[in-house]
Amino acid sequence: MRITEIYKSVQGETQYAGLPCTLVRTTGCDLRCTYCDSAFAFHGGRDMAVDDIVAEVGKLGVPLVLLTGGEPMLQKELPALAALLLGPAHLTAQRSPGGPPAPEIGPLARAARDHAVRTLTEFDYGKATPLRDGTSLREYWIEAEHVDVEVAPGVRFPAWTFNGAVPGPTIRCTEGDSIRIHFTNHGTMPHSMHFHGIHRAGMDGVFEQVVPGQTFIYEFRAQPFGLHLYHCHTMPVKMHISRGLFGVFLVDPKQPRPKAREMVMVMNGFDTDLNGEDNEFYTVNGYANVFFRDYPIPVKAGELQRIYLVNMTELDLVNSMHTHATFFHVYPTGTSLTPTLYTDTITMGQGERAILEFRYLYPGRYLFHAHQNEFAELGWLGQFDVKP
Repeated sequence: MRITEIYKSVQGETQYAGLPCTLVRTTGCDLRCTYCDSAFAFHGGRDMAVDDIVAEVGKLGVPLVLLTGGEPMLQKELPALAALLLGPAHLTAQRSPGGPPAPEIGPLARAARDHAVRTLTEFDYGKATPLRDGTSLREYWIEAEHVDVEVAPGVRFPAWTFNGAVPGPTIRCTEGDSIRIHFTNHGTMPHSMHFHGIHRAGMDGVFEQVVPGQTFIYEFRAQPFGLHLYHCHTMPVKMHISRGLFGVFLVDPKQPRPKAREMVMVMNGFDTDLNGEDNEFYTVNGYANVFFRDYPIPVKAGELQRIYLVNMTELDLVNSMHTHATFFHVYPTGTSLTPTLYTDTITMGQGERAILEFRYLYPGRYLFHAHQNEFAELGWLGQFDVKP
């Protein structure tokens, strides 16, 4: 067969719209449609055996496959290729409506989708005990677990997690609260919890490694107020973070921020082939395209929106977020009540975070996504559904 390109993308049509997809573009076309956006595939390309095409598709690890062109029907080997791709390892998407029914969602997919949506608005305030000074003692129970999670439809990942999912729970408190974390390691190697903030050396989660089966109690005062994070700090830290050991640590100021609709978004990547070099998928809250495909985020026009945005992407130098058709005020690290920037795109290195505040003026559906377009096409894509 004559092939122009094979690469990972996002399906934009049919009932599979929004799913990660492997695109196989054949070379040659006997049509000249006025709306064609792929005239570069009319000529050139390379000769590939059907088995080699299937092998290259398999290396990309995305079971949804789109055959496009040019015009694939001109390729006499197309039936043989389709037969192989329709085997148990692949699902072929058709170019027009009326294809096979969408695959039923399995328990791993449901768990990943539901966790991503819950993480958006769910906060863990811990078990609170009032103290005489007017603050609270807040206790939390966190467990390290090694479990398989789904990071995109049909794509499993051997994750290392806090409380069984990626990201871990959003720990929330107020500045000055006494924090007590009961951390138990149910994994197969040492782990720890390192909190960004101000605390004593013995609570830093670097030298206090917790071996499998043991429990360690972290105790410190929540300070300063702001948007912080926690993650495993066991060497090699790169591996422990890329496998999923991170979460949000939100410390509210004593005088609350103005009332707003609040959302937590944790940006990360998944190195599904475990080569330690690059990510195959990018997500917000652990599941690719969940806020585009499964749960467009409902927003009320004119209502103040507040996003707690944290970047925990490993293997890439930066990640970013861009909102369509609105601008947001930026509070870097959330440690000031005065914004420093008014923009529609923010770029952050790993460990950086910011509070974003904005309003949508007009009803409609608006995209938000990474402005590294490769990241957006590999899962970091969502939409706000703005209602009057």
